[in-house]
Amino acid sequence: MAAAPQYDAIVIGGGHNGLTCAFYLARAGHKVCVLERREIVGGAAVTEEFHPGFRNSVASYSVSLLSPTVIADMDLARHGLEVKIRSEGYFVPLGDDDYFLMGKDEDRKLAEIARFSEKDAAAFPEYNRRLDQLMHLLRETLHVTPPNVGGGLGELLGAAGLGNKLRKVGIEGQRDLLDLFGKSAGETLDSWFETDVLKGVLAFDAMTGNYATPYTPGSAYVLLHHVFGEVNGVEGAWGHAMGGMGSITQAMAAACIEQGVEIRTECPVAKVLTDGNRAVGVKLESGETITARAITSNLNPKLLFGKMVEEEAVPPAFARRMRDWKCASGTLRMNVALKELPQFTCLPSDGIGRHHKASILITPSLKYIETAYDEARAHGWASQPAIEMHIPSCIDDSLAPAGQHVASLFCQHFAPELPDGKSWDDHREQAADTVIDTITRYAPNFRDAIVGKMVLTPMDLENKLGLTGGDIFHGQLRLDQLFSARPMLGYADYRMPLDGLYICGSGAHPGGGVTGIPGYNAAREMLRDLRKNRLPKRRHKAA
Repeated sequence: MAAAPQYDAIVIGGGHNGLTCAFYLARAGHKVCVLERREIVGGAAVTEEFHPGFRNSVASYSVSLLSPTVIADMDLARHGLEVKIRSEGYFVPLGDDDYFLMGKDEDRKLAEIARFSEKDAAAFPEYNRRLDQLMHLLRETLHVTPPNVGGGLGELLGAAGLGNKLRKVGIEGQRDLLDLFGKSAGETLDSWFETDVLKGVLAFDAMTGNYATPYTPGSAYVLLHHVFGEVNGVEGAWGHAMGGMGSITQAMAAACIEQGVEIRTECPVAKVLTDGNRAVGVKLESGETITARAITSNLNPKLLFGKMVEEEAVPPAFARRMRDWKCASGTLRMNVALKELPQFTCLPSDGIGRHHKASILITPSLKYIETAYDEARAHGWASQPAIEMHIPSCIDDSLAPAGQHVASLFCQHFAPELPDGKSWDDHREQAADTVIDTITRYAPNFRDAIVGKMVLTPMDLENKLGLTGGDIFHGQLRLDQLFSARPMLGYADYRMPLDGLYICGSGAHPGGGVTGIPGYNAAREMLRDLRKNRLPKRRHKAA
């Protein structure tokens, strides 16, 4: 007689979704173990000291998409999470004597747009109204399990329910939704606006973590993915987690421990153990074996099925599609320690200015972003990259010594794999210098202000944080990898081909970002199975 499983559930990966899933499972009374490869939980949402006295978020760097339901259920505020709304919008330097500074106040925002185009200022409210209408529709799909196409009557009824919601937005909204899924961000923005800098600002959201040109079909959807969030009840707002993004996952870990979750760090999983068509446990790289009634993975699906699940254990068609799972990001992530604030030639200031609290973008046009992508494809990285810079120490003085600052730099485009067999190990500093030079053109003191830095190329994001291909979303947000097709048709309900094996990370619906929603949704499906006191066998699909 086989020994009883040691746990009800094992969670592979202690990122924010894994911790969320573990919390809900444990709160329902199950014995749960989280296995984390690194010495600290948090995945891409961690805070580290990268230079003596300077701390910052390592990868994820801003808060908006984190589910209010998850925040409330896990009582994250009681466990130490505090989020402050960013007081400004976007600042784009445009040379030595001009800039674009779009704040949060609607009148000032429209006045700034009108300075470049009266036509665009008139169109902007309607553009936002139409996007907001679709945003509310998207929100209704976030906490649902996608219809598992091919799964029978229940899934068809679920699809019908979503069809009813779609009718609420009317024919205009349905046309807009079709445009977002089928058109590019560039094409969409060109149809609305004429101002280069406004289109460059709005397009950056569609390019964040997306290794593509603004004119790649389907990239318009990512415009919507980045605006469905809220902070402290304010829809569409973005905020800063005091102490960095690690304060989110440390609060989550505390909530998990309070519910009895066992969290084990420095415990990399080597493989998922199977018995016939069932996942029964894991084997650690140390050689230790741990068994459980259910296994759920917070990893990129490509990493799970490419490294930890034997290919022969899943249907051939599933294995083939996992090999083709598209996950690549053109992202280089930097943190810099600054002895002084950057002083922009176009907007000098005495101390902290409005623009220092904004999202500082070097994205003056769609053409600029498109050229950056083309150069990365041809040569490995852009000579003038698209850059988003936040200076969180302007609102959080715990991150740097008094009078000094840290800056987060999120930079596009840097190829996941360099051409001609080159390695990022040999070109990391050269790429970082390109970023620094680009900012220094607009803020001449920037290079000399740097006293330390952390540079993470796409290869480093994969090696350090397990982000395959440097992909911050665990899989590109494209039409064939969304909703019922995430991670593929027939397996959108968080249950994988092996009985008792689930996914709970960003490779599942609704995708990437620090949301906690894949973990929440996966836990709901796992609890349905665990409550039956057995994990039901699912119908394995041949294709």
